[in-house]
Amino acid sequence: MRSADRIAGAALLAFAVAFSAGALKYYTYSGPGGPGSAFLPFWLGVIMALLSGAMLVGALRSREPGPDWLPRGEGLRRIALVLGVTFAFVALLKVVGMIIGTVLFLVVLLRVLDRNPWPLTLSVAAATAGLNFLIFTYWLRVPFPVSVFGF
Repeated sequence: MRSADRIAGAALLAFAVAFSAGALKYYTYSGPGGPGSAFLPFWLGVIMALLSGAMLVGALRSREPGPDWLPRGEGLRRIALVLGVTFAFVALLKVVGMIIGTVLFLVVLLRVLDRNPWPLTLSVAAATAGLNFLIFTYWLRVPFPVSVFGF
């Protein structure tokens, strides 16, 4: 686990520094009216750099090897299922559309992974897909991928 923490800490630290530097390079930090568009991304990158630096230092100082970073058995099966369902969701998005895809994605995860009862699974999946549709289509005016069925 410590080697995974070292790798993750170093990678996140590099990303955070690049994120903050990119914010300052491409956007203005402040303007006549107050903070500019780089203000929030810059400080989010700084906070992320501090947290990832603390993670890296803690991993480097620790002498115990810690548990394995890759789960085995049931944990590995669950990770593989989530990754497989996510890849299938993305691959089939233009065929089934965002609404049906979201419902199918959540049904598989909630029913197969967590073994929730059907009424709860279907209601959560339908409510989430409906809420996403309302927020993105009506409020934000972002078009969703449409299925071959027209919705």
